[in-house]
Amino acid sequence: MATETTSCTGSTLLQPISEMVDLPLDQVNFVVCQLFALLTACWFRLYLHPSKTSPFIRHVVATLLGFYLALFCFGWYALHFLVQSGLTYGIMIFTGVEHMHRYCFVVALGYLTLCQITRVYVFDYGMYSADFTGPMMVITQKITSLAFEIHDGLTKKMEHLKPSQKYLAVRKMPSLLEYLSYNCNFLGILAGPTCSYNDYIAFIEGTGYQHKHLESNGKENGKCKQSDPSPKRDVILKLGTCALCLMVYLTFHRICPVDRVIEDPYFTSQPFLMRVLYLYLSMLSLRPKYYFVWTLADAINNAAGFGFNGYNKDGSPKWDLISNLRILDIEFATSFKMFIDNWNIQTALWLKRVCYERCPYHPTAATFLLSAMWHGVYPGYYLTFISGIFMTLAARAVRHNVRQHFLGSSTHKHIYDVITWVSTQIAICYTVVPFVVLAVGPSLRFYWSWYFCLHLACVLLVLALPVKSRSSREKTQEQQSPAHIHPADQSVHSSTDSNCNQKEKST
Repeated sequence: MATETTSCTGSTLLQPISEMVDLPLDQVNFVVCQLFALLTACWFRLYLHPSKTSPFIRHVVATLLGFYLALFCFGWYALHFLVQSGLTYGIMIFTGVEHMHRYCFVVALGYLTLCQITRVYVFDYGMYSADFTGPMMVITQKITSLAFEIHDGLTKKMEHLKPSQKYLAVRKMPSLLEYLSYNCNFLGILAGPTCSYNDYIAFIEGTGYQHKHLESNGKENGKCKQSDPSPKRDVILKLGTCALCLMVYLTFHRICPVDRVIEDPYFTSQPFLMRVLYLYLSMLSLRPKYYFVWTLADAINNAAGFGFNGYNKDGSPKWDLISNLRILDIEFATSFKMFIDNWNIQTALWLKRVCYERCPYHPTAATFLLSAMWHGVYPGYYLTFISGIFMTLAARAVRHNVRQHFLGSSTHKHIYDVITWVSTQIAICYTVVPFVVLAVGPSLRFYWSWYFCLHLACVLLVLALPVKSRSSREKTQEQQSPAHIHPADQSVHSSTDSNCNQKEKST
């Protein structure tokens, strides 16, 4: 049984349920705790509303509930969350703000990597279940993001900051309670998503709705009431999406395992097109697991009143401020960039803010390598993200040199979209195989069975097709932009208020 193959460091209270549904106990604990967090979030929004309760009480309750869920799921391993947060808070307090962000980045990422090495190579290599380093990955994002935001807010003048950095800049050092609440609150302790510190504090203090009652042109939307918008509709829709994704995953993920396209002699002897089709279906059956986890996490935050992002044109509220994915845009992506832009959105924003925007040399390569380090120490992660560098550069070269030739008519544009959709899906499946199988041997066997064809094609495209440097592209776009808004500061969510949730096209 699955419950016998994976150890659980948390509570064993739900062991009977684990045996009943034939799922690992730590996965059962995770889902039950997230459902508990969902119910608690509704209570938090209704009975601990900012109009009824002080920010201090909301911080305390959010933090204590977060630690309780962490202890239930991970046992004493949850202490790592406190140690990591405590070390970096000490650095923030006792180190000058001039270099504090660099020290926090190194310590937070280093501590995460140490825990990942210990878990993988000492305790449980190849464990696919929930583990304590998963929450630490999100906490690492929050720690490093906040460190850079404090550095920007306390050491730089406003005119030297990009629009997104102005919005994110933190002008005062957070208290220890605020810091722990931001890192370890019950809304995101188990599965995130990452959010900016300013957005979280605005949620706790109840000021998050106010400036979003205005349209982007500064005029008040007459269709929108000035009372707090209700997240009920969006929460129900997201829970329905979760149920559907879970059903699809439990039904199909065991039918099309990725390993068969590498190890099974029957499949490896099949025609190339059949192998491509099977690979696509196997990856398609894996994605609903992530859709379920991230959509449920988003629903939990929305149920607590966090995630409001202005109004649609029809006056309905938007609750996508911290959403982590857009399923339809992922499945129908027509470019490598479009897929990445809509997959794990908050992580991509973190990578953009702490690495891509600030790295002076080869930012694309540096961003992918940082992503590999953050994900963990399995060799498959590095194979995937190194391959992703070539895929991204090649996709950018094709887009800049080929796309304009298909924009003359709608028919040509549709043909281009079909071709790029097929190419994107094949490239994504090809690239992420090592991410799934983790080990070097099976990954290289898979790539060798494809004769490394996409790697070679990407290298040839990058060498053959010229692409402007990032500085040249930014200069051109700034000259064409109506208000000279930096091109990296176009809103990901098309929000009415913020330059916070933005994403560079190349990230």
